[in-house]
Amino acid sequence: MAIGARDFIDRLLVEKYAQEQVDNHTDDGLKSRIEADDIMSALNQYSNNYRSYLDVASKLNITCYSVNAKNAKYTQYETISA
Repeated sequence: MAIGARDFIDRLLVEKYAQEQVDNHTDDGLKSRIEADDIMSALNQYSNNYRSYLDVASKLNITCYSVNAKNAKYTQYETISA
């Protein structure tokens, strides 16, 4: 199996891109620009904030439920026996 241009369009493409260069991955390109400790710190802070939010939302839910229960006016109906 030969590698190369088989027809006119392929030949034109080979001539056009013959001098193009690609960015090969080097050791500098594979290094992360963000430290892993910084990422873990940000994730930890986010999870702590969300945990605090869930705690406050739960306490607020209980408080609202108890306030509504105390302010409710219950009326007693007579039961009709058949």
